[in-house]
Amino acid sequence: MTGLVVCGLVLALASVYGVLHRRRSGRVRVRGRDGDKRVEAAELGTLGEGLGERATLVQFSSAFCAPCRATRRVLAEVAGMVPGVTHVEIDAEDHLDLVRRLDILKTPTVLVLDADGRIVRRATGQPRKADVIAALGEAV
Repeated sequence: MTGLVVCGLVLALASVYGVLHRRRSGRVRVRGRDGDKRVEAAELGTLGEGLGERATLVQFSSAFCAPCRATRRVLAEVAGMVPGVTHVEIDAEDHLDLVRRLDILKTPTVLVLDADGRIVRRATGQPRKADVIAALGEAV
């Protein structure tokens, strides 16, 4: 009987964790630790890219990340819609120093930068198109 109670309790806790994790994934938010961080144009210049005229969408992805492909499509579409916005994709495995400095913990992670390279918003997981557009509204 106690085995069933323990099993039920574990299932309930796992379900609560799963629901909370799913709700937080992909949400574009402000982190207090991001206020003083910036991505320099020279760092993006090593990738053959630069900061956008008005804003930059920086996506950290990895080779075997399925949500990264969908995120790439969404960000490319948004960058094409909004003039002066650039989309830059960075392979997290090839740029570990930048990943560590910016506290990237999972892929995909999207950083919304203003024209000066300051991090305005961050999304961990696959963001929705409407959320990215709203975050760009603050960056511009």
